[in-house]
Amino acid sequence: MNIIDEIGILALSTRLQRLSEQLRKDGALVYKSFDIDFEPKWFPVIYTLHIKEMLSVVEIASEIGYSHPSTISLLKELEKQKMISSKKDKSDERKRLIVLTPKGKELVVKMQPVWAVIKKTLNEITDNQNNLLRAIEETEQNLTRKGFLQRTLELRTETEN
Repeated sequence: MNIIDEIGILALSTRLQRLSEQLRKDGALVYKSFDIDFEPKWFPVIYTLHIKEMLSVVEIASEIGYSHPSTISLLKELEKQKMISSKKDKSDERKRLIVLTPKGKELVVKMQPVWAVIKKTLNEITDNQNNLLRAIEETEQNLTRKGFLQRTLELRTETEN
């Protein structure tokens, strides 16, 4: 056990990042083992466009829960890979609508069986006494009701009085 593991809740962000990096790294190897050239960080955009078909940049950011700049960065990568394309919205010239290209759609077809295996694997990993996905959902709901900063500042005020 290292110091980060020992300090528990204080290192929550570090441990979640470490877990995320491990899943992302192994996820890339999983795709590679199926002979698919795909970065796991592209998944939320590709999957969202697979389901919703055509969305604006703002709508994609909202659907995946990323900031606008992070979403733009992902979209640029995917456009460079020719997996997505964009066109101007006829009703609003400033708005770009994003769609999967034929290459992107072909990739989704190839990935669907892999997603099924990944889903089973992740269910197996997280389906334990303290189900990780349920815990994350509960934590996100708590943060939606009142954010980390606001809670911390309130507790600071309480301890100072």
